[in-house]
Amino acid sequence: MQNENTLEQSLALTFAAAWHHLESRLDQNLGAIRGISLAEYRLLNALGNAPGSQASRVDLAQAVGLTPSGVTRALRPMEKLGIVSTLKSKRDARLSIAAMTPAGRELLNNASAVVDDAMKSIIKRTPKVAGQLNELIELLQEFER
Repeated sequence: MQNENTLEQSLALTFAAAWHHLESRLDQNLGAIRGISLAEYRLLNALGNAPGSQASRVDLAQAVGLTPSGVTRALRPMEKLGIVSTLKSKRDARLSIAAMTPAGRELLNNASAVVDDAMKSIIKRTPKVAGQLNELIELLQEFER
């Protein structure tokens, strides 16, 4: 007997498949052109959007869905490459703040162009999505709540 998926199961599986396709495509493009992964791009983007391009590991972790220790592990190689730096908090010496460097800002700007190009290519192949992009974004934002 064949098991039919419920509407909720179909939604979950479709989201997972779409995310896998998107993540693979963006990882491939970012890696080939800028040498970073989508996860690293998301981290840089969150840092770049933070006030003064500075944020605590905890704030970055919340923004990208990692643990603070996961953020620390991800930032370590970026720090060695001069993309980010670590500052000590003026209010709490135990707290370290990640700060984007000028090289990090340049990488983020270049990587953002790669993401834009890849997404335009994907959207171009999906006319239904292209015509309702704002609505799709609003619907997906509902899942974040």
